[in-house]
Amino acid sequence: MRFTPKGYGGHRRNPDEVKRDGWKEQGLLAVAIDDDRLTWPERELVRQLGERLYGKREREARHG
Repeated sequence: MRFTPKGYGGHRRNPDEVKRDGWKEQGLLAVAIDDDRLTWPERELVRQLGERLYGKREREARHG
């Protein structure tokens, strides 16, 4: 028994695939501030960019 119409469903991309495609196709960059692949200076740069563009994060705004 099918729960979705033909042509819907199937393969679901993982989050890294979505991020990679967004970067390559649209020039969008989605970066988690706690990504283990980044060095401390890279994480700090991401944090500073995020604050400049969008303001402080909720958690940091309450504690800082």
